[in-house]
Amino acid sequence: MRRWIIIILLVSVVVLNRCGQGGGGTEEQNAIPVEVTEVELGEVQKSLTFNGDIKAEIEVRVFAKVPDRIEQFFVDAGDRVRTGNPIAKVLATTIEQAVLQAEAGLTAAKAQEANMKVEYERTKRLYNENAMSKQQFDAIETQYEAASAQVKQAEAALVSAQSQLKDATVTAPISGIIGKRYYEAGDMATPVTPVVSIVQMDNVKIVFDATEGDLGLLSLDQKAKVKVRSYPDDVFTGQVQKISPILDPMTRLAEVEVLILNPDYKLKPGMYAEVEITTGILNDVVVVPRYSVVESTSLQTVDGEDQVVKNYFVFVINDSSRAEQRRLDVDYVNYKQIAVRSGIAIGEKLVVSGQNNLKDASPVIVVEGREVE
Repeated sequence: MRRWIIIILLVSVVVLNRCGQGGGGTEEQNAIPVEVTEVELGEVQKSLTFNGDIKAEIEVRVFAKVPDRIEQFFVDAGDRVRTGNPIAKVLATTIEQAVLQAEAGLTAAKAQEANMKVEYERTKRLYNENAMSKQQFDAIETQYEAASAQVKQAEAALVSAQSQLKDATVTAPISGIIGKRYYEAGDMATPVTPVVSIVQMDNVKIVFDATEGDLGLLSLDQKAKVKVRSYPDDVFTGQVQKISPILDPMTRLAEVEVLILNPDYKLKPGMYAEVEITTGILNDVVVVPRYSVVESTSLQTVDGEDQVVKNYFVFVINDSSRAEQRRLDVDYVNYKQIAVRSGIAIGEKLVVSGQNNLKDASPVIVVEGREVE
């Protein structure tokens, strides 16, 4: 009996030893792999982001002055034109006949003037020789002046008819690119709809609305970075060109324009763009990358009112290889970085990958480091 008691005690000791060894191994196996970086001072760019539509810097709509059927087009959308180049020709049969009639009228008036001039010079000579009365001379002189006036009237009529005929050919008022053609040959041109639009795209502008609060941070000539979906890897640069002096009383928004050089014509009117405008830089501040932060919201009472507050948490690794959760007091947040007022110190090991799997005091294993961007 005594022998069996000794055996049982020995087995119990072995089991307990194995259980203790097994517990240590389990904690090591449960350590969560993370990537860390050392917290440093840096700079954070303060900026505002807006969305807007790209427009040509200059766009002119060209209308036909003669409301008639379009006989011929000389250009199409995308064609380059210079000032004065023909765009389209409107049917002008009636005007052409009016020009012929005005030319014939001018010829007849000049012939009448020539005849009256001969008669006037003859009567003037006779009057000077006292061979004609003053009354007769005045009558001939009046007829000659009337004939001269008819010539001027006929000339004016011809110029008017020729001008109308010239208007039948629609020409480009500026140099640029045909942005859109609104008719086809055979359509009836009207004063309501333009024939074409001409755009100048060496520069383009982005127009967007800014809130009343944003206006205090915006100023002329501020630099802007622009991105469009068509070229996701390209960043275009521009600057603030115009800020509306008034706000829309309905929306409380003001219109802002950013001008961008567009030598390759990559940016096209109608594109949707994202604009980031730099408003300042925070130097020598504690910086953490935005992707290392765990964000959450909570309802807090501020000045007697309930407000939704955004909270920012990070994890640092202590000397015991465990994660410590820290709540950050932040100065500024952009899409890439956070400027920290307090909550983390220079030199601490900040978790930048794997933080979503951590809890306070979680055991961790560092797999590699990463630089703060």
